[in-house]
Amino acid sequence: MRNYLRKTTSAAPLAVFRILFGLMLFGSIVRFWSKGWIDELYVKPRYFFPFYGFEFVHALGQNTYLLFAVCGLSALLVALGLFYRVAIIGLFVSFTYIELIDKSTYLNHYYFTSMVGLLLIFLPAHAYFSADAYRRRTLLADRIPAWCIDSLKLFVALLYFFAGLAKLNSDWLFHALPLRIWLPAHNDIPMVGFLFNYHWIPYVFSWFGCLYDLSIPFLLLNRRTRPWAYVAVVIFHGLTALLFPIGMFPYIMIVTALIFFSADFHQIIIDQIGVWFSASTRFMRPYRGYTYQPLVTKAILISFAVFFTIQLLFPFRYLLYPGELFWTEQGYRFSWRVMLMEKAGYAQFTVKDNSGNRIIVNNTEFLTPLQEKMMSTQPDMMLQYAHLLRDYYARHGFRSPQVYVDSYVALNGRMGRPLIDPNVDLANEQESFQHKAWITSFNDTIYGF
Repeated sequence: MRNYLRKTTSAAPLAVFRILFGLMLFGSIVRFWSKGWIDELYVKPRYFFPFYGFEFVHALGQNTYLLFAVCGLSALLVALGLFYRVAIIGLFVSFTYIELIDKSTYLNHYYFTSMVGLLLIFLPAHAYFSADAYRRRTLLADRIPAWCIDSLKLFVALLYFFAGLAKLNSDWLFHALPLRIWLPAHNDIPMVGFLFNYHWIPYVFSWFGCLYDLSIPFLLLNRRTRPWAYVAVVIFHGLTALLFPIGMFPYIMIVTALIFFSADFHQIIIDQIGVWFSASTRFMRPYRGYTYQPLVTKAILISFAVFFTIQLLFPFRYLLYPGELFWTEQGYRFSWRVMLMEKAGYAQFTVKDNSGNRIIVNNTEFLTPLQEKMMSTQPDMMLQYAHLLRDYYARHGFRSPQVYVDSYVALNGRMGRPLIDPNVDLANEQESFQHKAWITSFNDTIYGF
């Protein structure tokens, strides 16, 4: 371990990663802004669904545009390596704040981006081929500790491996669900769309997806298989981008996988960037190593050990809860379970009190279409919505309002059935990390992880 911690490597891969990561996020912010999604998702909604424990994160109204501007500017500065430490902290804080505003918009790649941003705060990604290094030559270094690169490789590998483990379930492997539902809807795609009408194609996609996620980190780590593995990365995520509306995630993963390539490969990229911008890269080769202070190194390594321990254990927290994970979703988020289920639901809420007041709620008066869609299949969001209704109607003449829900949810093409016990007053139930006993039994079994 001591020998490993003394080991150094080229700073070029980390510099390229910084540039591409910053540019991808800058492009994502510009895209988000240009499509009007800031207004649609963060300004217009009347109510939001904060994550448990982060209720202090509030929507900012029109100031949300300023928050996105800070995030976009920070991403661009990170790519340039200008005021890097301030920029990467600003990027992590602003991006994570946006992510935490509303549970309805949760995506795995938002979580991935936040965690990568957190790691980059402690890594010397600005020590090489950066504006900071150009302005302050004492910072310039072309060698960095090897664990700086390996920590990013490990995090990417964990994402893939846990995504593969999650696919080792009977619905995915033996019933090709939910791909058997999704793929036929894309049979109008030119050239290849007709293939999605064959019943065996979803099984091919399901098995390939599982084997890909489980094996790709190891294939990328191996020098001999790396080029072919990267071709697989491009094909896999290219198909994902073509078939499914999951934003920038496929492109982020295509770019991220480059971290596994050799230092020489990344140096070629840096030299080419220098050619494009008519900038000499000779000054970027000082033959000097970047060093942390001993106490700083110890603090960072301890922090990284804690971080990766949490990343290893957190996806398994679902084992602490009874019931089928896909049904209850207790422990589902933040565990790299990517596109594993098709869940459609309907939820009708009734609010009443002991004085005879009674109303059937029109959800569209409170929620956007996206919020209602997501709420209708996720028990914790139903509870939050019930509390919202309780407080609203308490202010409008109801005495100690009671809130009940008739909910019907279909999971992976099964017949719809109640998700929440309709006899439970959700107004009196409290959110916690404990099992939600008012979620109904699934009465079916999905075997696997």
